[in-house]
Amino acid sequence: MFPIDFCHIPVSIIKRSAGRSAVAAAAYRSGTKLTNEWDGMTHDYTRKGGIVHAEIMLPAHAPPEFADRSTLWNSVEQIEKARDSQLAREIEAALPRELSREQQLALVRAYVKDNFVDKGMCAD
Repeated sequence: MFPIDFCHIPVSIIKRSAGRSAVAAAAYRSGTKLTNEWDGMTHDYTRKGGIVHAEIMLPAHAPPEFADRSTLWNSVEQIEKARDSQLAREIEAALPRELSREQQLALVRAYVKDNFVDKGMCAD
C-alpha cells in the first residue's frame, strides 16, 4: 500500500438570493446545454473542456424521469418558489492522483451513495 494525499471537499449552497441557479450549475458541471424553465435562460457549456464524467444517482423513491438532468434541476427550480431559496449543494472534491480514474470514480460513487443517495437525496 502506498500513501495517499489527504483530499479536501469544500461545500457551497446554490442560492437564488446570490443570483445562482441549480440548472446553470448543473449545466456547467456536466458540460451540457440546459434551459432553466423558471427564468427562461439557456445555459450552454457544451464547449467547456475537462469534463471527465457526469452521472445522476437517484434514491429508490425518486421519480425515474429525474434521471434526465433537465427534468431533475428544472423540478428543483419549480418547487422552490421563494427569492431566497436554497436550491442545491455543490460539493467539489479533490481526489488523490495516486488512484486510477476507475478507482476515483468508484470512490466518488461510494461517497455519494453513502452520504446522499442512501439518505434520500438526488445527486448529479
